Amino acid sequence: MRRCLCLLVLALTAVGADEWKVAEPGWRYEFPRDHHAHEKFKTEWWYFTGNLSDAGGRRIGYQLTFFRQGIRPPEQRDPAMSRFVVGDLKFAHFTITDVAGKRFHFEQKTSRGAFGDAGFDDGKRLAWIDDWTLDFDGSDGFDLMARSNEATLRLHLRATKPPVVHGEKGISPKAVGEGHASHYYSLTRLDTTGELFFEGKANAVRGESWFDHEWATNQLAPGQVGWNWLSVQFDDGSELMLYQMRLENGSADPSSSGTFIAADGASTHLPSATFRMTPTEFWKSGVTKANYPIGWRVELPERATQLTVRAILQNQELALTPLAYWEGAVEVTGSREGKAVKGRGYLELTGYAGPLRELQR
Repeated sequence: MRRCLCLLVLALTAVGADEWKVAEPGWRYEFPRDHHAHEKFKTEWWYFTGNLSDAGGRRIGYQLTFFRQGIRPPEQRDPAMSRFVVGDLKFAHFTITDVAGKRFHFEQKTSRGAFGDAGFDDGKRLAWIDDWTLDFDGSDGFDLMARSNEATLRLHLRATKPPVVHGEKGISPKAVGEGHASHYYSLTRLDTTGELFFEGKANAVRGESWFDHEWATNQLAPGQVGWNWLSVQFDDGSELMLYQMRLENGSADPSSSGTFIAADGASTHLPSATFRMTPTEFWKSGVTKANYPIGWRVELPERATQLTVRAILQNQELALTPLAYWEGAVEVTGSREGKAVKGRGYLELTGYAGPLRELQR
């Protein structure tokens, strides 16, 4: 699914859901139109993750995500109202994983955007909050900028493959029942160049990024406590996305699914019955006491694929309030149809520090 958090995002989608448009079959994706905001839906995010290296080979993982949480539907917004009466809550997350230094840095920004300090769709900018920005050139290029006390990241990203739509019939189901779905697509491979200012030095960086864009209303269903999400960019030019919606008993909801993307861009929908994800390693947070499954064995029997997923750093937890989650860079090794494969990606684990539904009460 994809993804989200302050976790406030999905946890609040049940509130006033009948006033918002829900994700239904039949959505016709259009680009670049769908890179922009969809204000008739309550929840939306633009999610970038990537694995980068500097000239010396030092590896850096990053995440920069912009979230839109609707407060009032467009029909209830009056331009004549006070600037303090806003339509959306805006917030963003920025992380840096320094592999060599064994450090993980995270920061969150939240804003109502009452004075234009945060918003969506302002000329080139798809989203911004203070000096954190997501710019779009109208074709296949994006520019990211984020600054914190620890690091400043400026990146240019260029899509090398077309958008991939997840799910079937225009929706990505998250549970049984009407409305428990999202509209969800990804740019699964973006050539990435730029600069990272870190530890008092500016270093040129390059690598590859993954972009998720998802919008919905009321995705989560009763009994769901969180999810496991994995994206992988393989060295052979293919990609893989899998997600498991977790139930109270720890099992995966049958509505979970994934997508395999071949090197030529052709995509295949993967129902939950076609793959298995088994945890192999855990890490317990000293801050939240959550026990995260940061290592996995992934099997896709119909594709003769077996994968081992390992976190490049154990502590990649965003220890935020009201809810925390783990989001970090991973290494992937294994085999597909008898041939060795390896890749890099990102893993997201939510609901381990507390069920998402707690915010719905």
